[in-house]
Amino acid sequence: MDITAKDFGTMPDGSKIVSYKLENDNGVSFRVINYGGIITHLMTPDKNGHADDVVLGFDNLQDYLGPHPYFGAIIGRYANRISKGSFVLDGVSYSLAVNNGPNHLHGGIVGFDKKVWLAVRNVSTEFVSVKLACESPDGEESYPGTLMVEVEYLLNNQNELVINYTAQTDKKTHVNLTNHSYFNLNGGKGDVLGYSLQIDADYVTEPDKDSIPTGKILPVKDSAFDFRTPKEIGRDIAQVPPGYDHNFILNGNPGHLRQIARVVDPVSGRTLEVLTTEPGVQLYTANYIDSIVGKNELLYKKHSAFCLETQHYPDSPNQQNFPSTVLLPGETYMQTTIYRFGTTI
Repeated sequence: MDITAKDFGTMPDGSKIVSYKLENDNGVSFRVINYGGIITHLMTPDKNGHADDVVLGFDNLQDYLGPHPYFGAIIGRYANRISKGSFVLDGVSYSLAVNNGPNHLHGGIVGFDKKVWLAVRNVSTEFVSVKLACESPDGEESYPGTLMVEVEYLLNNQNELVINYTAQTDKKTHVNLTNHSYFNLNGGKGDVLGYSLQIDADYVTEPDKDSIPTGKILPVKDSAFDFRTPKEIGRDIAQVPPGYDHNFILNGNPGHLRQIARVVDPVSGRTLEVLTTEPGVQLYTANYIDSIVGKNELLYKKHSAFCLETQHYPDSPNQQNFPSTVLLPGETYMQTTIYRFGTTI
């Protein structure tokens, strides 16, 4: 196992961006940059042993600095949506940026996806890792509290990409972190509608027209959201136009690491298993990607990838019946998610 680093460009303010390549002994590797903690490449073998890149993204920093749908990035302070960009905490009303229709999305105008992170490498006999750290000052994007955040990307010889998140605050605040990788298990080619997907969830949160939970919890049984046994992503997608962008309430105990999803690409034979400590996962089927030119000149289109964003439920700061996203001084926010790669053969 090894880590190598190379220059990935320079920010407008002169900050140097570095690309770190982490490799295991089985032909699995990924690259992460210290801008946004973005996973830019993820190479894993198919059923014939041919390695290819299974995440969407760009070849250069300039494209990441432009508009894009959060390809591969760390999302915070709050992943997903907050209704009307506001919440009340201890009687104080906080007004956040409204950057997704009438709502706040993925931490605001300058979220963690646009930060330059400090990076530290670690190589051991069992894994290689890069630990990223940043400070989000009190009032940044109108959130209360100075938040100290660390995100560790780790690769082992079990072909697992492990993401460990921790955060601490000096004021009561809300925290909800995730990674926004877009997966296409056939090397970025074609769409993902023929992939088999299983999600260990009996319920989803009902969204309104702006993807904010209504507060109702819906059973997945006999609906387009029933992925309790494997089925093609595209089988029922026409019932939920323009596609899936929904929060699944995961079975099992939040805080305990358990497998919650499995995806199989029948063409390449690649498989992806997802394990997490989180209470929910957002399934997103790249509904709003429209002819983005990505790596190697590939043209990304609608449904060209899927995201399984492990996180707390959308709009939890305004939904008392949802698991709390409040972080208090003296506490540590902790989350672990594992993406495990394999093949059907």
